[in-house]
Amino acid sequence: MKTILFILPDLNMGGAERIITLLINNLDKNKFIPKLLLMRKEGYYLEVLDKNIEIIDIKTTRIRNAFFPILSVLRKLKPDIVFGGWGEISAYLAPIIPFFPNIHFIARETNIVSQHVIRPEIKFFYRFYNNFRTIIAQSDDMKNDLVKNIKIRESKIKKINNPVDIDLINEKSTGNMIFPFSDQYKNVVAIGNLSYRKGFDNLLKVFSHLKDDPIFLHIIGEGNDKDKLFQLKENLQLKNVNFLGKITNPYPYLKNADLFILSSRYEGFPNVLLEAGATGTFSLANNCKGGINEIIEEDINGKILAIEDHESFAKQIKQSLGQKYNKDNIKNSIKNRFSKDNIIKQYEKIFETESK
Repeated sequence: MKTILFILPDLNMGGAERIITLLINNLDKNKFIPKLLLMRKEGYYLEVLDKNIEIIDIKTTRIRNAFFPILSVLRKLKPDIVFGGWGEISAYLAPIIPFFPNIHFIARETNIVSQHVIRPEIKFFYRFYNNFRTIIAQSDDMKNDLVKNIKIRESKIKKINNPVDIDLINEKSTGNMIFPFSDQYKNVVAIGNLSYRKGFDNLLKVFSHLKDDPIFLHIIGEGNDKDKLFQLKENLQLKNVNFLGKITNPYPYLKNADLFILSSRYEGFPNVLLEAGATGTFSLANNCKGGINEIIEEDINGKILAIEDHESFAKQIKQSLGQKYNKDNIKNSIKNRFSKDNIIKQYEKIFETESK
């Protein structure tokens, strides 16, 4: 049996944390012994993680301070595989890989690196990214970016899309909504960190063209741009937009929404777009890099268009809300391609064969 040490900052709510938790919980325990190293033992997904999984807490708040504690754990534990589940942690690990020739180091990249990584010190560490024996890219866009802009050898990159846990979503989507929708409106949902990357400023400008329509936008999430977005809402005099803040169970909102919108400027591989489809809700997505075109089957589970054309996007919202979509077709579109069983088998194949 192979010991796999997964490394994350914490288990707070986020795409990487959700995927790694799902992966650890569902790996074949007759073949693999997963262990989890956290910089901080905290977060929502601690409650979801298999209670039998060993957690190594190095108790630090900054990645740079995690470097030597991680080295110490590697020397003591001697795992067969080290799995960097978060881009910046993987970048910091890259230079030390040659000192552990018997360990198979895998990085799971979480973003379009050339667009996401701006800090010079992080960019420096990406120079060593080719030290990883395997790098998981979630989409063709991410893979192409790694090859073209980060100069990663294509032979090292394996593309694996993100999985979606259909059973969990079905169970959670029956929960109560803290902020119930009004039947007087068509209800549109958007979810994500309140940051420039997620493009909520564009989405608010889109809704400035829908002021006179019975359409209400509910934005779920917290983030550094909260004050800017609140001010933009006031400046645009939007009474049909509501910021709901952080909600630990967004699935009832996705299930009961009339439409889901992904307004991001770029993505890694957006889990929330998979989750919206898994609840049977039709999506409109901005035409950005990050695997959007691998998720959306045009006019079946969603539609892709440019959100920067605010007026045209607003017209498409009205058009989509006026149509009736087959919820079962939307669900099957996601389930048939991104079920957790299919995706986890792809990871297990890498763990079995690439590390020999």
